Parts: sequence; structure tokens; C-alpha cells
Amino acid sequence: MDQSAPLRVSRALISVSDKTGLIDLGRALVAHGAEILSTGGSAKALRDAGLPVTEVSDHTGFPEILDGRVKTLVPQIHGGILGRRDLPAHVEQMQAHQISPIDLVAVNLYPFEATVASGAGAEDCIENIDIGGPALIRAAAKNHDHVAVLTSPTQYAEIITALEQGGTTLQARRALAGAAYARTSAYDAAISAWFAKERGDLLPERLTIAGERAEVLRYGENPHQQAAFYRNGEARPGVATARQVQGKALSYNNLNDTDAAFEAVAEFSEPAVLIVKHANPCGVATASSLSSAWDLALRCDPVSAFGGIVALNHALDEETAEKIASIFTEVIVAPDATEGAMNALARKKNLRLLLTGALPDPSQGGLVVRSLAGGFLAQTRDNGRIGVADLKVVTKKAPTETEMADLLFAFRVAKHVKSNAIVYAKDGATVGVGAGQMSRLDSARIAASKAGDIARTLGLDAPLTQGSVAASDAFFPFADGLETIVAAGATAVIQPGGSIRDDEVIAAADAAGIAMVFTGMRHFRH
Repeated sequence: MDQSAPLRVSRALISVSDKTGLIDLGRALVAHGAEILSTGGSAKALRDAGLPVTEVSDHTGFPEILDGRVKTLVPQIHGGILGRRDLPAHVEQMQAHQISPIDLVAVNLYPFEATVASGAGAEDCIENIDIGGPALIRAAAKNHDHVAVLTSPTQYAEIITALEQGGTTLQARRALAGAAYARTSAYDAAISAWFAKERGDLLPERLTIAGERAEVLRYGENPHQQAAFYRNGEARPGVATARQVQGKALSYNNLNDTDAAFEAVAEFSEPAVLIVKHANPCGVATASSLSSAWDLALRCDPVSAFGGIVALNHALDEETAEKIASIFTEVIVAPDATEGAMNALARKKNLRLLLTGALPDPSQGGLVVRSLAGGFLAQTRDNGRIGVADLKVVTKKAPTETEMADLLFAFRVAKHVKSNAIVYAKDGATVGVGAGQMSRLDSARIAASKAGDIARTLGLDAPLTQGSVAASDAFFPFADGLETIVAAGATAVIQPGGSIRDDEVIAAADAAGIAMVFTGMRHFRH
């Protein structure tokens, strides 16, 4: 048998849930002399299109039973798929048992993932677990030397072209086999994840991660790295589900930063604007309007905002769009945008505008995965949220009502800043952000120093950190970090607490005459 020669398709088995492209595939098969075996809805659709179809039950002599659960799980079908044409013993056994070879299998599976995503009950989800389909796919993929397997309508055009050229090549069949095993693996992963969720097992003994490639990216974090963007089917609003209205293709870094920005801005209900640079917020503000919030967010660090990502939690309006477009911005992401806003941005051809339709729920659970050499880490999403009732005042002085609001705002921002994180805030806006330093003291100093630079640039009499509050994502190991914050002008501090030197830090706060509250919750973000 010449493995390099195209293999003609004499008989095809078609059983598809998604009927997209089915008729075109059927017509091409018939036009090139192939017999079509099919079942149920697929057979009806082909027959209604005027194409000759042989029902599987007629071909096998065995009826569908158990409400259609058993229709292709029979030797005449699996023998026809698995039989090797290059082994005389296989050929003899197939002839002895009247098993006809099947050269092409086109199967896409019951819509289990879509059924789960629709919020269906357990019974419906279980009924949409395909059994025969994966068995057919795996059998055809295993015997790809002789059988082509199709698992998606996107593959039909390639096969139609192959039929016109005399048949399928070994190279093409191997590629289709690999795609087939990837599909059944992802399908099983979705089923396994659903069962784990149903029994409340957030971190099951075996965790399989599956994704569908949405786009091959130009490169990764750096030009010498390859990268692609995958979707895992989660319905959470964000970059994976967004509609790109305009702009050039998103890069690896754009996608990473945009996801960080949108997750962070969703923490707030009042109009909020968040500017991100390298996955760190460099300006965040809430106000009565997005336009005012933009002004306050930009004021925090206008230098870092250049070339940044802007996220909004309300529909983008024209006035705010005009302001954002006045500086170089890579991406804008929002739940929606007015026609005027889209028109205002249209002249910025390279600026990407993403509309998600909704905000992600900050309190929703889920898994976050990070790769390691030889494995990966998995943890539940940081969906912890702190309210006034959760705070413990540990100093002699209690925060004022205004300070309390700013403390909660600053702590929510700190949750999304790389650790060690220090965030200064005033009147619902960040006025200094220190991120990703090896020392919490350094983060406090850097944020205060940048606030001083901005004050000089704006011609202010004093840095905006004067009269601000400060948030730390984790406890202060020593009092020096707190003392730096006090020196920057903060009048109240929010931190998790839990250090063996908490008493020393509290004493330093009392000595400075400031208020401090403990959250009891840490927000490391590495």
C-alpha cells in the first residue's frame, strides 16, 4: 500500500450535532462517488437536501435502541473504521463478517459545554454527554493511516478540496487525528470539571486544562517568543468574550494587561476609570461621571499612562472618549460605548476598543492557573472583598467617614497591584502607587516620590499624598514602612495585620496620631 498516495473516500459516516456546512460536505462526497452512512437528524438533513443516505441501522442490520443511546456502538461500524486495509488478516475478517470499510468519519459531539453554560440542570447536562461520538472519533483517529476524521465544520473545506484532488493524504489525516484527540480531550475535561463543580471539589485529584485556540499572536512577551490566545469556554465577561470594535490585532501583552485592567475596574459600582501599565494600575478613580474619573485617574501618574490600557466600568461616553484619545492609548475596554464615543475614537486607527457587554463579578469563584517547570499551580480566584463591618480599628484614633471610604477604595485597588503593594488614595482616586518591589518600604517610598514629582509638574504646593490614606496588600513587617507613609502625609492606613510586630506598628501609628484598621485578609498578587 502506497502511503504517499491520496486515499479515495468510498464510504463516509456522518453523525453531527452541529449541522453547519453539512449539506456542502454531503454534496461533495456524493459527487465523488462516496456512500454516506448517517443517523437521526444528520440523515434527515442530508435526505431533505436530496442526497442519498443509508441509515446506519439499515447498514448494520441492528436497530437503534435505548432512546438512541446505542446506534453506532456495533462491530459493523467500529470494525469498518478500525480495520487495517494493509493487513490481510484484518481484510479477511472484515469480509468474513460482512464489515465494509469506512474511509471518513464526520462527527461533532453533543453540545455538553453549551448545555452547562446555559445553566441547565444536572439531568440535561448528563443527557448531553456524548458516548458514541467520542468512541467513533477516537477509533478513526487511531486508524488515521486509512481513515480521515472530521470533528468541526471548519475542517470541511479542506476535505472538499482533497476530494476534488483524488482523496485524503496521510499528512492531512495525521493532522486531523491530532485535532480529533484534542477535541475529545477537551470534551472529557469539560465533563470532569462539571462533575467536580457539582460535588464542590474545587481542586480535584486530576485537573485537566483545555482551551480552543482563538488566535495565533505575532509573538509573546518578547519578539523571540511564540504565543497564542486560547479560550476555555468560561462565560466570564472580559477579553476572551469581548467584541473588538476597532484597532489592530491585540498582542500578548495587550491581552494580559487588558484582562488585569478590566478585572480591577469591576471592583467598583460607581463610575470608575482604571489605567494599567504592565499589568499594574497606575491611576484609578471613581467619580460622578467617567469624564471626571478619567481626569483624577490620569492625574495620579500621567507619565506611566502613556501607552497604557484604560478600563471603564460604565458605558464609554463621547466626552470621556475624546479625553482618552488625546493621549497615546493602546486599548480601551468597557461594557459598552455610545455611538458618539465610537465615532470619537474612529480616527485613532490603531487604538483597540473592546466592548464586553457586561462586567465580571468580583465575588465569583473560579480557578487561576500558573505554569511551573514540570507542572502548574492552581488556586481559587482572589474573590475576597472587605466591607466596613470587616474592619478592626486598632489605633486610638478611628478613621473619619471620608477616610473610611478612601481606605476601602485603596484596599480594593491594592488587591490588583503587584506585591509588595502600597496605594495612596484621596477622595476616591489614587494619588500614588508603589508596585512589585522586593520591600514594602521601597513601595511606600516610590509611590510617595512619584507623587512629589507629579506635584512639581502640576505646580501644586504639596504632593497629593498630603491628607491621603494608604493601603498595604499585606502586613508591615516593621514600623519603617508605616513611618514612610506617615511622612508622605497619610492620615489613615488599612492593612491586613498579622505580623509578629503588629504592636510595634500600632504604636508607631498612635505616636503619629493617625488611624489604622486591620482587614484580616491579605491580597498578595505575584
